[in-house]
Amino acid sequence: MTKEQFILKLHEIGAIKFGSFILKSGLVSPFYIDLRDTISRPKLLEGMAKLLANKIQELSFDIITGIPYTALPMASLVADILKKPLVYRRKEEKAYGTAKSIIGTFESGATCVVIDDLITTGESKIETAEHYEKEGVKINDFLVLIDRSSKGTEILAKHGYNLHAVITLDEILETLRSNNLINSDVINQVSDFTNSLSEPEIASSELDYNTLTKKLLACMKRKQSNLILSLDVSCAKTFFEILDKTAKHIVMLKTHIDIIDNFEPKFIEKLRKYSQKFDFLIFEDRKFADIGSTVRKQYRNGIYRIADWAEFITVHTVAGEGIIKGLFDGISDRSCFLLARMSAKENLINETYTRKTIEIGRKNTSVVSGYIGHGKDVADIQRFKSRIPKGQLLLMPGVQLERGSDAMGQQYITVEEAVEGGADCVIVGRGIISGDNPDELAVQYQARGWSAYQKRTGQK
Repeated sequence: MTKEQFILKLHEIGAIKFGSFILKSGLVSPFYIDLRDTISRPKLLEGMAKLLANKIQELSFDIITGIPYTALPMASLVADILKKPLVYRRKEEKAYGTAKSIIGTFESGATCVVIDDLITTGESKIETAEHYEKEGVKINDFLVLIDRSSKGTEILAKHGYNLHAVITLDEILETLRSNNLINSDVINQVSDFTNSLSEPEIASSELDYNTLTKKLLACMKRKQSNLILSLDVSCAKTFFEILDKTAKHIVMLKTHIDIIDNFEPKFIEKLRKYSQKFDFLIFEDRKFADIGSTVRKQYRNGIYRIADWAEFITVHTVAGEGIIKGLFDGISDRSCFLLARMSAKENLINETYTRKTIEIGRKNTSVVSGYIGHGKDVADIQRFKSRIPKGQLLLMPGVQLERGSDAMGQQYITVEEAVEGGADCVIVGRGIISGDNPDELAVQYQARGWSAYQKRTGQK
């Protein structure tokens, strides 16, 4: 099978589509290539495997793997053609038996070629490599059938990997155009999309933010700060003593109203006065996670009546999209951040949950200002940020002046790492309130966070 025959066959069976599609990365693409159903077409699958095997037969490697699920049948056939052992990584974590994450026999230090069907942003490739490398497997090369990215080779090269592609997106477009299967308008739409993947971050003034997000961004600019203080203390007196020292340095205050001892309504009255006096927003970190009818009552009623005074709240999406409607129907001038990742070691949020959370947020931009999520380093945060729709923000907890962890399993990265990776605001709690001089620490976090933000975005 030639490359042209392969392209035309994919178009014939509907594996190449044009329109509007949400990719795994969360990006909205004007085209979609879906090779999953090729497993039911033996001759086509065999032809694909031969194209792949021919591309890497001169490389030096010990084992072969495929990224689940689409690439596994291809990798199996390629392994058979080249007479190389096959291994694969479980897509879902196994919590019983040996709990092995990689299935197959291999020796520590073995070199592995990773096969996948496509590449767009390179995110899943890098994640896969990191998992294998933790198990002592060396990854040098990725092999894909189709490179539909604009800079796939450069993206992987930055992380020390080589990309080998059987077919490029340009070859697909040219083959379909020459056979009168698409026109120049379609080609231009596809080119604009792929080029946008490598464009620099858009200035905030050019994006369509919801009302509360605009309010937060305006406050950030006024105060030259992207610092959110997590003031998790139970004594009201101590709460306001710390706030007196730090309020002028923060853009938003994150509260846990239910940990305040002997709570009285006058606490909220005083908090709102501080908010007005020191020009910061209020973010009640009540992590709503129940069905719509229940969270509606939790948000609007009871002794705290959170909807009356907190501009932002935190929402878990474990209950599904209905929680958004339950919280915000009939409410104006309020917004939320969805918890998409956690900084606690061994937390149970996985990549599927993160993607679905971002998709819920994408469909509810009027009341979802962004996401809360952690990353282990700059590259990991950048991959996470690339999924977030334009017009929504990333708030990052687990940030301190120095890297480290605590006895409770909390993982910390530096302010600069968080913001360089894509965090718009950093959430800091114990790093400030546990110190002898909270005001001095707040000054440091504000200065370092805003400096990193200016460097990344060009904000003045």
